[in-house]
Amino acid sequence: MACYVIGDIHGCLSELSCLLENLPLKPADRIVFLGDYIDRGPDSKGVVSHLIGMAKTMNNEMVFLKGNHEDMLLAYLGFAGNYGEMFLLNGGQATLASYGIPPTAMSQDCAMARIPADHLDFYLSLQNYFLHGSFLCVHAGVQPFKALEAQSQIDMLWIRNEFISTPHHLPFTVIFGHTPQHEVLFDLPCKIGIDTGVVYGRKLSCIELDEKELFQIDRGARRVRRTSMNHLWTSHAKSSTA
Repeated sequence: MACYVIGDIHGCLSELSCLLENLPLKPADRIVFLGDYIDRGPDSKGVVSHLIGMAKTMNNEMVFLKGNHEDMLLAYLGFAGNYGEMFLLNGGQATLASYGIPPTAMSQDCAMARIPADHLDFYLSLQNYFLHGSFLCVHAGVQPFKALEAQSQIDMLWIRNEFISTPHHLPFTVIFGHTPQHEVLFDLPCKIGIDTGVVYGRKLSCIELDEKELFQIDRGARRVRRTSMNHLWTSHAKSSTA
């Protein structure tokens, strides 16, 4: 069973659908999404509708993690979450616009009235993290010196430099998004960052964890590049045993 992990999407439906169409998926394969489906990009509603439809029709296991942008949306709507007051200022206006809410009518009540029930269920059902063998998939990262069971949701959704700049003590390679990179960040064996900033005009990235392949599509493109990353793991293994 292959496991594909997809980075931050931010409403970029065209790139997401093209990427998914070009993955060599088999029925038993797993797809893990690292969160931030919404905000800033052109079609947040379309992204969520696409993912809900896929989950209903495909024979693959699909794992949906929560990002900090979904966390803000839920807090804005009055559910448990953080920084709801910052939602509209951090790309939330684009999300509400995708649900047909004009700028002059953006409010909690209008959002609750316009967001479909299955979309709200989707947002409320998102997971904080997922384990696949020796890999820990999480939106933002972890507190470097805490055990997995001691991690807080706010750290897993919001942490940045404290995690990125510090080797962690967990027995996993952490696959994360949240902090945009110009290229995939490989810091083996600790972490791999796959938010490559598609909403900022760069790339949407997906990494397959078992065969160690990278799939990427540029913003506005229709061609998916497929690259083997085996040499990075091989180089790390050699340096560890030298």
